[in-house]
Amino acid sequence: MGEIHRIDESNGHPTTELPGDTPTLRLFALLEMIASKDQLFTLQGLVEETGMAKPTLHRMLQQLEGAGLLTRQNNGRHYGTGVRLRRFAENLLLNDTHHGARHAILRNLVAELGESCNVTTLSGSEVVYLDRVETSEPLRFTLHAGSRVPAHCSASGKMILSQLSPAQRRRLLGRMPLERYTNKTVTDIELIETELKQVRRDGYAIDDEEFLPGLVCAAVLVPCATGNSNLCIAVQAPVMRLTPDKALKLLPALRRAADAIGEIENEVTETEVTDLN
Repeated sequence: MGEIHRIDESNGHPTTELPGDTPTLRLFALLEMIASKDQLFTLQGLVEETGMAKPTLHRMLQQLEGAGLLTRQNNGRHYGTGVRLRRFAENLLLNDTHHGARHAILRNLVAELGESCNVTTLSGSEVVYLDRVETSEPLRFTLHAGSRVPAHCSASGKMILSQLSPAQRRRLLGRMPLERYTNKTVTDIELIETELKQVRRDGYAIDDEEFLPGLVCAAVLVPCATGNSNLCIAVQAPVMRLTPDKALKLLPALRRAADAIGEIENEVTETEVTDLN
């Protein structure tokens, strides 16, 4: 659903009209616009963005907030995506039609590395497992698709957060519950920021027993052709089999698998765009 831009004659600035010829479609278009930008919106900001009447937008925001699709944050004047909307997005990713192809790549990666691997995405302050294949090793940490882990002390979380600007990261980290799970968990925002800058430079992230004692994880981004990626592929294993140094040797295989999944995701995106046109 594309955006339609026009000039607001009152201030000369471009505004974004919400497409749709029914109230339901206009509500959906408003949700789509809010979800597409990494920022919180005020009622006045949305009036300036869309050029719509303030009473109309206020009524729409009340409907979306009442349905759990939007939530008010900070001083109650700012709107952001709600839990129900995020769960909706997660379910789409968990149950999408190309899950089988993605799962086959993950299964082949586990066969190559001999350790458990997963595909993850960031949702709020947590990393959600979209898919996972377990190792056949008898000693392993068993998790499943739909599992959630904190972003600040997981390899995938750090990898996705590293793409954001410092201001975006600070805003997000400031709202996260930075709990300490092990004696290696980093909870100081300044130290996390320093590590995320290094992660961005390196192109990979390591969880060195920061979430669970004895568990080491390495993650890389799945490439995205349209901007920042919200998908990672990661390998996990007990520390007696996988140390941070050993994890570095697995990065080429992780990146090959990430590229293969990226091709699938980009093909689907291109097909959807073609169908819309």
